[in-house]
Amino acid sequence: MTVAVEPYRERPARVAGAELWTRTAEGGEFRILPDGCMDLLLMDDDLYVAGPDTRAWTGSAPRGTRYAGVRFAPGAAPGFLGVPARELRNERVLLADLWSPAKARRLLDRIRAEGPDRGDAPDRAEALDLEVARLAEGPADGLTMYVLNSVRSGLLRGSAGVSRLAGTIGLSERQLHRRCLDAFGYGPKLLDRVLWMNVALDHARTGLPLADVAMITGYADQAHLTRDVKALTGLPPKILIG
Repeated sequence: MTVAVEPYRERPARVAGAELWTRTAEGGEFRILPDGCMDLLLMDDDLYVAGPDTRAWTGSAPRGTRYAGVRFAPGAAPGFLGVPARELRNERVLLADLWSPAKARRLLDRIRAEGPDRGDAPDRAEALDLEVARLAEGPADGLTMYVLNSVRSGLLRGSAGVSRLAGTIGLSERQLHRRCLDAFGYGPKLLDRVLWMNVALDHARTGLPLADVAMITGYADQAHLTRDVKALTGLPPKILIG
């Protein structure tokens, strides 16, 4: 039997700031780059959680393995899961190992009821999206959002960024680091590196020269950008952008 392989697709999820995505595996190995996010995955017929990665994740799946996922915005998943992000860093675990098996099974049963399994990946994704939205409790706390917005605005670019951010919110650098580990799985500086690496790669994929990408995304130069991308992903940007 020939297995139809669906390309990766995503759209905004019902939970604010999240993305709903689907994919059918082509078979063999795949590489997932760190992005500061955590995902709730429906893989074939079970629910998994993908924690925040500090390095590229290399996995493999048989051809035809179906995935649907909700990718939470950075800092948002711990409130939904009830688990600090630091405990899931670089991990892929069954949802039943975080919640009780009975609670995880109830969620899976509701997904099945909402979206009958007819081999139709979009139906499964829609059901997952609906059920996650029903359980979500709202946006991340104010401090988490402030840190995330500060990173995205470029406040942490440069050597004094962390101390400057800590000072603006009345925390010591150690307190800020601890709060960030719980929310994001990263300290603030690593969060900055991961998020800006993805911004840089997005710019590079448009064809913009890497020297220009480095300049507009706060790297010292192209060599600095290349070193940081390779440290986080294992590959230089020229290979990642194809």
